[in-house]
Amino acid sequence: MRNVIAMALISLASLAMAEGENTIIDPPAEGSVTRDEGLTAWGRIYEVASHPRCANCHVGPSNRPMWSGPTYGKTRPHGMNVNAGESRIGAETLLCSTCHAYRKGVNDMPHAAPQVAMNWQLAPVEAAWFGKSSTEICNQLRDPERNGGRTMIEIAEHLDHDLILHWAWTPGGGREPAPYSLQEHVDDILVWGVAGFPCENDE
Repeated sequence: MRNVIAMALISLASLAMAEGENTIIDPPAEGSVTRDEGLTAWGRIYEVASHPRCANCHVGPSNRPMWSGPTYGKTRPHGMNVNAGESRIGAETLLCSTCHAYRKGVNDMPHAAPQVAMNWQLAPVEAAWFGKSSTEICNQLRDPERNGGRTMIEIAEHLDHDLILHWAWTPGGGREPAPYSLQEHVDDILVWGVAGFPCENDE
């Protein structure tokens, strides 16, 4: 079944190049990417997905974002007993936007709450991958039941349109940005998809 889904997703690579709001979504030609090239692209995708700028908000049903990375000292749950609840936006207790409110031009203040021009929230619990291995996240991201039902192109479009994801590369406040660039990350998603979404545990 997984192979059928992968082939259906690969066929989307025949779509014409699309100009996104922030990136160019231009998949390689179908059949032009080897499995090894796909795994190499996945290695870079994992570097981004597992980086604190991304992984800290990809947490499970505890609904507690994490603080990790070189600017946080030790890895620990978000301070102030923050819990985003099942809503993933803090509706049950204290809205994430209470502190992560968008105010133009103030995201560079050290130790200030990060802000973007959209609602601050946790990723869906199905997308929890904080602390998971490369193989675990790889299998998760290619599974439509755990990636929001997104195709390869829709994953790329999600990265292009979702401003809270863009923050990972421009976090301000002395925070370490995610590696590579948004465009490079989108390109790697497309290469990995055209290769058939290979993971290291594939037989």
